Amino acid sequence: MQQNEMFRDSTQQHKTRVLVVDDDRLVLATLAKGLRQWGYEVAEAASGETALKLALETNPDVVLLDVNMPRISGLEVAKSLRAQTMIPFIFLTAYGDADIVKQATEHGAMGYLVKPVDISQIVPAIEAALARGKELGQLRETETQLSTALANSRETSIAVGILMEREHLDRHSAFDVLRDYARSQRRKIKDVAEELIRAIEFANQMQPMKPSETGITAEQKVSSRR
Repeated sequence: MQQNEMFRDSTQQHKTRVLVVDDDRLVLATLAKGLRQWGYEVAEAASGETALKLALETNPDVVLLDVNMPRISGLEVAKSLRAQTMIPFIFLTAYGDADIVKQATEHGAMGYLVKPVDISQIVPAIEAALARGKELGQLRETETQLSTALANSRETSIAVGILMEREHLDRHSAFDVLRDYARSQRRKIKDVAEELIRAIEFANQMQPMKPSETGITAEQKVSSRR
């Protein structure tokens, strides 16, 4: 496969698509061959420029990214990917010092492997990156929905607060409960929120009132017991 060749069929959903990026063509070919043998669909890029082009055009499931490349380094590619996409990426490097590890973490890497590395080590890292990437994607989706819902609906904000207090949940978890219930009922979140608020208000009104609230004084209460 040539370095600028895209995935054969971008519509295939049953195979995980991996973009492998390394300026060492021998390493690139070896990694790509090994990953294909494991059942992945692989595209290759021998430069940072090609990597960015392929990533934006084909939207791979994960990128295996060499750090030390000329012109555009892996760190620069990672920065662009993070800014423009939600594609998870794993760094590959021949350097194992603390500074590189720190930079990899700061750039949002889902994993970090020091070359030389076997395919048997890469596969678990890819699967972990995919799982973590999915979690982060769901979290971002929830955050977006939560921000929109709270901004547009006072009732939703109140309902989330009620669930946080009564169920001891954080804000995201409380919103998830509200959203999931609304979905299960095929109703709008705002409508469910209003229903919850009414139910809480009704329950509060039905609580037994204190003696002072009924107009019975302490003295009258004592006299009634004689």
